[in-house]
Amino acid sequence: MEDYILELSQINKVYGNGVVANRDINISFRKGEIHSIVGENGAGKSTLMKIIFGIEQASSGTMRYKGKEVTFSGSMEAIEAGIGMVHQHFMLIPSYTAADSIILGNEPKKMKIFTDHKTAVKRTQELSDQYQFGIDVTKKISDLSVGEKQKVEILKTLYRNAEVIILDEPTSVLTPQETELLFRQLMHFKETGHTILFISHKLNEVKRISDRITIMRNGSGRGTYNAEDISLEEMARLIVGREVAADYSHLRREVPEQKTILEVKDLSLTQNGVPVLDKVSFSVKSGEILGIAGVQGNGQSELIRCITGLIDYGSGTVVVDGKDITHLNIHDKRQSGLAYIPEDRMEDGTAGAASITDNAISTFYERPDLNKGPFLKIKRIQEEAEMLIDKFSVKAKNARQRIDSLSGGNIQKVVVAREYHANPKCLIAEQPVHGIDIGSAEFIHIQLIELRNQGAGILLVSADINEVINLSDRILVMYEGKIAGCFEDPAKFDEKELGLYMLGVKRQEEGAGGAEHGQA
Repeated sequence: MEDYILELSQINKVYGNGVVANRDINISFRKGEIHSIVGENGAGKSTLMKIIFGIEQASSGTMRYKGKEVTFSGSMEAIEAGIGMVHQHFMLIPSYTAADSIILGNEPKKMKIFTDHKTAVKRTQELSDQYQFGIDVTKKISDLSVGEKQKVEILKTLYRNAEVIILDEPTSVLTPQETELLFRQLMHFKETGHTILFISHKLNEVKRISDRITIMRNGSGRGTYNAEDISLEEMARLIVGREVAADYSHLRREVPEQKTILEVKDLSLTQNGVPVLDKVSFSVKSGEILGIAGVQGNGQSELIRCITGLIDYGSGTVVVDGKDITHLNIHDKRQSGLAYIPEDRMEDGTAGAASITDNAISTFYERPDLNKGPFLKIKRIQEEAEMLIDKFSVKAKNARQRIDSLSGGNIQKVVVAREYHANPKCLIAEQPVHGIDIGSAEFIHIQLIELRNQGAGILLVSADINEVINLSDRILVMYEGKIAGCFEDPAKFDEKELGLYMLGVKRQEEGAGGAEHGQA
């Protein structure tokens, strides 16, 4: 008999509104294995993990843990039983130290009342050293890198003696070097008897790190496979239900008479007395995708918010198609040909309580064909929204549906459709497929390439190196608010080499290779 630590049998989850999230799920997890769960957004992965972790309860079916049938009424019961979860979005308090964060809710006491900070530091530092995490637990969370914060989250689960650890998109913001280190640590966990449930959209990583892989689609299991027995192509086909493009090079077309469409000159920003951007200069040509790579927190987000007018900055100029838009308001920047797909689709990209229609036309509702004087042409607007839903394959009941009732991938499609349909001269795409499934990601990538082929200049910002390499004609790397390197022909570039620039280990000299002005 197999040595299973966790067994799910006929798990079903039906929500009060009738939505079926899980349907007859049967999966068994072995002690001391790395078992990946893959599938599109909406496939039921997150719901299943929430059931295991006690955040949700199954509508029917059984879960056995260490041979005994269990039902967790909350996450604390799951934690006490030995199941931990590291969420995609870190749950850490910036002002706390790493030690404080690890022990939170389970503090060592002295005199049964007061937190014993000395013991807390000793225990958590020993734990970090035991697993070779290299964390100084006396440091504040705000002073740690993204990779170090993730290690703190993992240490939180280990501190509570977790035997089963759920990792949700753990490499989404890591460099190749940080991912490599994480994978070595996961292998060590496996060797010491821990069971890892690994959730990721990055199929090459799933294939590499997993012992076994379970594929889900539309709430149902599509089989569990030994990692060595299934190819990346077969995995993608089972996830999406069709073949998925792995290479976009055949879609690129030469664009004649390229000209500079976006020019950023000496852009600088200081926040709370700290330089965030230091004289950043680069340009984007028409018919070009310029990718910006970098570990999050090195100025990319601030750079984009400065260009789009979401925050004020100290000095520098931004020019679109020869027109200085530096001091224009957001409306006039858009009128000048700038479009923007923001990183946070819910906070900056959409109005959640509004309809798909309202969101789809919100940036160009002033078009003469959509309004007449102070009155909107409702019928014409509805037709426009329905056209975009159809063209961009948005899964929705109708265009009047609230946008926040859609899945993340479909919300993102609405945002992309709106910005694409504005016919921009320059499109800024910030983390355009972050957190969405491979089918929706492929679709959005193809739309970006098509816009490029039509002569638009595209500035792509992504924490995913593979995305930057696969889509870009040139790549800039940002480190500590500066451009650390500029590289031509990304298809021939080694992602590990790129990672060294992202970590600040390597840096092109200013003026050499275009590191100063983003032109090679």
